[in-house]
Amino acid sequence: MIPRYSRPEMSRIWEPENKFRIWFEIEAHACDAQAELGVIPREAAQAVWKRGKWEIARIDEIERETKHDVIAFLTNLAEHVGPEARFVHQGMTSSDVLDTTLAVQLAQATDLLLADLDALLAALKRRAFEHKGTVTIGRSHGIHAEPTTFGLKLAGHYAAFERARQRLQAARREVATCAISGAVGTFANIDPHVERHVAEKMGLEVEPVSTQVIPRDRHAMYFAVLGVIASSIENLSVEVRHLQRTEVREAEEYFSPGQKGSSAMPHKRNPVLSENLTGLARVVRAAVTPMMENVALWHERDISHSSVERVLAPDATIALDFALARLTGLVERLVVYPERMRENLEGMGGLVFSQRVLLALTQAGMSREDAYSAVQRNAMRVWQEGGTLLSYLKADPEVARHIDADRLAAMFDLAYHTKHVDTVFRRVFGEG
Repeated sequence: MIPRYSRPEMSRIWEPENKFRIWFEIEAHACDAQAELGVIPREAAQAVWKRGKWEIARIDEIERETKHDVIAFLTNLAEHVGPEARFVHQGMTSSDVLDTTLAVQLAQATDLLLADLDALLAALKRRAFEHKGTVTIGRSHGIHAEPTTFGLKLAGHYAAFERARQRLQAARREVATCAISGAVGTFANIDPHVERHVAEKMGLEVEPVSTQVIPRDRHAMYFAVLGVIASSIENLSVEVRHLQRTEVREAEEYFSPGQKGSSAMPHKRNPVLSENLTGLARVVRAAVTPMMENVALWHERDISHSSVERVLAPDATIALDFALARLTGLVERLVVYPERMRENLEGMGGLVFSQRVLLALTQAGMSREDAYSAVQRNAMRVWQEGGTLLSYLKADPEVARHIDADRLAAMFDLAYHTKHVDTVFRRVFGEG
């Protein structure tokens, strides 16, 4: 991922230094287990820990000749360890190192993503309670529907990201498995004790059946979860983009002193963060289908999955980490305009109360069809002529026969639509 959309802590997980450190730890822990079994001298295992070093430039130099990254690493390691290096990688195959390392890296990346989600959830909760009673118009198809509150909008997004956190925790468990089973996964040349030992030391679970690779359905599920999280990011971002439109202007991204919105038009204040988040969501989701396609490998293994993972595992996790942090900042500093929300809500002459009148007419004895027609014909007058729905309904003889003017007026009450906000908040947050 390019530096513009990268944060240092996540990027470091995918840098060569961290990768080779994990490779070394896997090999060294495997040597310890082999020594416990008496397969290699204990002194050899100790030598690996004591003298084990590597240089990235030297590994790259060796790989240019060998065309094999694991062999290049082992060769460079041997240059430091000395004669005892002949006991390193006993009974193992490259995938044992590569797949187990990917599991460690994904676990490390997930821990950062979980922390990112915690920060976003905290921001959403704070702003949801801040605007719990801020009445605004709810829209369906982009058209005014019925009143809601801005806090309820944010509570909905909070619930989505809480589900995302639960899914991500499950995905971490799914992908954090260790395979040290040797060629084609039969343990013919290595004891399963080595795998158990390495798994414990690296904070992983043992992969029950690894053929020669860890099954890629695990990775497919993991990246599918990242894709869903990205879609939830886009969902909130699109909401902000809509609310910031000039014609709406109910909320907008914080516009900092000195910020510029356009190279040509000095007046512009654009929703650049939420637009950027929409784009980053596409980048993360782009990893999902290739990871699904990685599941189908030839027999016990091939490497068609390798290039996909080397590119997309870093890019998807780095992009999602950046996006979650950016969205958290957006939510924390989002500027909300309650007065504009009220102005927009009231701008359609009370049309948003039409359903309550419809239901009242049916309760008063009208058929649903007749009640719908009565309310709709008066609502259409508001669309076409202006005025208010209440005034037209009061003047409608058919409506007046069933509901008097005072009862009609009482139906145009915003509190009717917000009376269960506390209930929803308790469901989402477990408190009032």
